Amino acid sequence: MTSLILFNKPYGVQSQFSNDDNNKFASLAEFFDDKSLRVAGRLDATSEGLLLLTADGKLNKTITHPPKANNGRKQGKTYLVQVEGIPTLQQLKQLSHGVMLKDGKTLPAQVQLASTEDLPITLWPRNPPIRERKNIPDSWLILTIFEGKNRQVRRMTAHVGLPCLRLIRWSVAGFELGDLAVGEFVQVSLDGEQRQRLGI
Repeated sequence: MTSLILFNKPYGVQSQFSNDDNNKFASLAEFFDDKSLRVAGRLDATSEGLLLLTADGKLNKTITHPPKANNGRKQGKTYLVQVEGIPTLQQLKQLSHGVMLKDGKTLPAQVQLASTEDLPITLWPRNPPIRERKNIPDSWLILTIFEGKNRQVRRMTAHVGLPCLRLIRWSVAGFELGDLAVGEFVQVSLDGEQRQRLGI
């Protein structure tokens, strides 16, 4: 039966199993022994939250490169984004309509301003903690994108004048982080509805 691992990746862990001596970040090998696992959609070492892994090559490809049956549209990925400053309506509109980056304009995104109480999870302390400036407020955005440009969310918010302080991926392709603690994972077997949603 097709299965998928949902992992709450800590800050400072790379989305790969190998590591070199010059890299200051940890690797997935510190959390998983199964060498057949592959990452389905990377997450930067300095980002946190949901990382999907599977030994099923077809499932991996479906998540990262959706079939034509899904109109070639990548599955949505939702991030909780802590930014420096208070977003204006204009900045939120820019993010939702798409912004022009060096590698092209981003697709329209879904974005909303949120208080910490509105976030779908209780935040855990980050190690190391984010930088704080007494005279500059910060805010949280819930941002869903439908593509995967390199460091896209960070570049999008920076482009509109909202530097990213902390980035947590909440969901990918309909799978959510839930109440997984940092460094914890759960293995799920895909049911018929989930397989249909993914087009497999």
